[in-house]
Amino acid sequence: MKIGFIGLGNVGGKLAGSLLRNKFDLTVRDLDDNLLKEFKKKGAKVSKTSKELAENVDLIITCLPSPQICSEVIEGPDGILKGISNKKIWLEMSTTDESEVKRIGKLISDKGGIPLDGPVSGGCHRAATGNIAIFVGGERNAFDKILPALKSMGRKILHTGELGSASILKVITNYLASVHLAALGEAWAVAKKSNLDLGKTFKGIAVSSGNSFVHETESQVILNGSYNINFTMDLVEKDVGLFNELANKLNSDLEISPLILEIFKDAKKKYGSRAWSSMVVKRFEDKLNIDFRAPNFPNELIDNEPEEKGFEI
Repeated sequence: MKIGFIGLGNVGGKLAGSLLRNKFDLTVRDLDDNLLKEFKKKGAKVSKTSKELAENVDLIITCLPSPQICSEVIEGPDGILKGISNKKIWLEMSTTDESEVKRIGKLISDKGGIPLDGPVSGGCHRAATGNIAIFVGGERNAFDKILPALKSMGRKILHTGELGSASILKVITNYLASVHLAALGEAWAVAKKSNLDLGKTFKGIAVSSGNSFVHETESQVILNGSYNINFTMDLVEKDVGLFNELANKLNSDLEISPLILEIFKDAKKKYGSRAWSSMVVKRFEDKLNIDFRAPNFPNELIDNEPEEKGFEI
């Protein structure tokens, strides 16, 4: 199977790297020429346009920052729709809106292609090692066809149902991660003001009912002070915004979600749209004139689990 990958950013570049490392025939496309040169050195082919890429591969993967950018890549004058043809598969791995996936999916289907949505979850450090989780929505036969590629990019693969279902699940999980992160800011503030040993507090939370994936990972770089989780404020605002929009469409009157969105908007205003999203906890450090530093925590998250072939759950 020939695979084309469009979008070599923080997550996309790592997913594409896993495909290349596992010897797939890979063609890439990105606006950053330096990234393209790096992939070419490693053995990937490079396409000048998304149209050209779509013409020459069997599976077209997009992993882009926003629904708007994805729309441009697909519907533009040299976009994927100009190059896609019968039985080719489009896999949208961006975090996006379910209705937008379905809208573009229809355009893909009208050209004879097969649309799937396949967002990932688990952090950039796990994307780098092929140990990230992948949700996939859409036609089961197409899912089965690309499963070998999915197993190389991720460890736990879940077929969620119809097209768009994976995007809904991804938005839900990202919302929950954002809630956990905002709550950690308050938890660390109380721990610090109580003069607790923050290193021991980290361990205590990790073995308790208060534990979460976000604590196990992001608390480490918070305590280090680097905050580096390879995920930025603007992306959290986008993801929580998508969750709120979905809730509104479903006539659900939510309580926590609107507040979480305002908290992250405030953090973005203070530290910038491209600041690491874990810096949302810094609002309390600044407000209370304290810090959450503790020794022996890493400045960057690294997945220490060995790379293993993925499997469907």
